[in-house]
Amino acid sequence: MKIAKRMENLSPSVTMAITALGRELKAQGKDILSFSAGEPDFNTPDVIKQSAIKAIEDGHTKYTAVEGIIETKQAIINKLKRDHGLEYSLEHIVVSNGAKHSLFNLFQLLIEEGDEVIIPAPYWVTYPEQVKYSDGIPVFIETDDTTSFKVTAQQVKAAITDKTKVLLLNSPSNPTGAVYTKEELLAIGEVLKGTDILVFSDEMYEKIMYNGEEFTAAASVSDDMYERTVTINGLSKSVAMTGWRFGYIATPKTELVRAMIKLQGQVTSNINSITQYAAITALEGQADNDIEMMRKAFEERKNIAVESFNNIEGISCIEPQGAFYLFVNIKEITDNSMKFCEQLLEDKGVAVVPGLAFGTEGYFRFSFATDLASIQEGIKRIKDFVENK
Repeated sequence: MKIAKRMENLSPSVTMAITALGRELKAQGKDILSFSAGEPDFNTPDVIKQSAIKAIEDGHTKYTAVEGIIETKQAIINKLKRDHGLEYSLEHIVVSNGAKHSLFNLFQLLIEEGDEVIIPAPYWVTYPEQVKYSDGIPVFIETDDTTSFKVTAQQVKAAITDKTKVLLLNSPSNPTGAVYTKEELLAIGEVLKGTDILVFSDEMYEKIMYNGEEFTAAASVSDDMYERTVTINGLSKSVAMTGWRFGYIATPKTELVRAMIKLQGQVTSNINSITQYAAITALEGQADNDIEMMRKAFEERKNIAVESFNNIEGISCIEPQGAFYLFVNIKEITDNSMKFCEQLLEDKGVAVVPGLAFGTEGYFRFSFATDLASIQEGIKRIKDFVENK
């Protein structure tokens, strides 16, 4: 059997591999603490679960429109208007099986051989893989902790060529927690004026913000950015609905929406009907108290973890503005993050993800989406590992 050649462009997810290895070792009876997965440790709020149960009892178990039911799409429209002042219509929304599916659809629709997609690094591991699978070329802009892991408008301008099709922004960022301000997004928008470059704005972590900071949606900063931005979002992180698989796009480009519906109709059709009804409850804000409870817990964990890591000699990390990750600098210790993480897992039973997986060597990603006791014990083991290397 011969596997299709296009699969040669696709690399396995290091994040998933580390998570799977940690689970395997734990199943063998080893004492494993995992900080590798990007998944809240909280359960889905009861009000959302009850909506799903009601949907089942009401018989909402049939196929729906490929792009999602009208009620769910309208809830998305209302949410974007309420939160960001953005105006969309039903023909501007497509609901998919998670934001990862939304992104895959977009790249498959828009990217042809040789097209370039600008991606700030560190990046979520899936971005370049989907670009390459679509025969595109990922173009990376390097950042580090001295720039708060954010690209400047000048860097974007320097990266643009006549082959640039898309600029991909992720705010708050996985893996760094970096958040772009309105002023930074406006400056990037000025660089893009007069071009046909689209902005894919992945805003999955928008509800997880710290220190009283406010989130700014890329599409909200100017009329020009609104017209060129495809907003990608979902409910996995903010409302602890990872397993429900709910993602969506919003864009005024109706031709793109129509093409996406055509593609999705031949691949998955609609997403789970029950999830769509449960999502309405989340999008309407009925779980906002639960969201705030989770955000406060993440913030407490973040504060303790940042202070603890910065008290370890040879290790440092800047404070994230959002999401639930620390991108920990280990450059004083090693320039091989993969080897560091493998040895840490083997010697101390602590699973973290090497920075190499996110395109930036000399770091590891530490997820604090787990209980405080585990975080404190995990950092204690990392400290012992580093001090005895």
